[in-house]
Amino acid sequence: MITLACYNIKGGVGKTASAVNLAYLAALGGARTLLWDLDAQGAASFYFRVKARVKGGSRGLLRRKRKLEAAIKATDYPRLDLLPADFSYRNLDLLLQQQRKPGTRLRKLIKPLRGDYDYLFLDCPPGITLASENVFAAADALLVPTIPTTLALRTLEQLAAFCGDQGYPGLRLLPFFSMVDRRKQLQREIVARPDGLLKKPALGSIPYATEVEQMGLRRAPLETFGRAGAAATAYRQLWAQLQRALASP
Repeated sequence: MITLACYNIKGGVGKTASAVNLAYLAALGGARTLLWDLDAQGAASFYFRVKARVKGGSRGLLRRKRKLEAAIKATDYPRLDLLPADFSYRNLDLLLQQQRKPGTRLRKLIKPLRGDYDYLFLDCPPGITLASENVFAAADALLVPTIPTTLALRTLEQLAAFCGDQGYPGLRLLPFFSMVDRRKQLQREIVARPDGLLKKPALGSIPYATEVEQMGLRRAPLETFGRAGAAATAYRQLWAQLQRALASP
């Protein structure tokens, strides 16, 4: 099982839309796929029409009073399951601090799922917290949606430096541009010439598009209602690039 975390220190950069669309494309391609909505806001759960509630909450999961497998829900799409959000996830840091080896608790929780799925996508809340450090320890790669602006690129550098300093073995940092507004000259320039700005090459570029916003109205992945649009096309290209990146050393 390959664990991919959609993560950024900043909020509002397209993490949830990316997690939902990439997970859908993985399942559409035949992979057994699980998406875990780790954000207390529960946006990914909302998109998949699943109630954002886990029996026993995060406390029950961390204390193993309820097996992680028991919280998994089926979605409307073949081979795509969801571990829904819960509002108690807002206290995840406090609960993790009470655990033995709090930095690797998430990795231990997902270990029993490895034989059941080909991909696990984590839709992560923003910020660098104990919960996010658990994500870094559990993931094979961080998918980092990055708006092409100066401050967003600076945040990406901070994330790369933090992961390098903490030394997460095997963790790959895979940024891509998101919410790209080609009406803005600076964003066009950054996307066109990223080599001097990014230490890690960008996997792709997702445009700012109204159909992405419509995901909330339709409560569905882009591919199911806007396949011909620029954003859906970009996500298919991003998924192909991501698969190639994962297959390479």
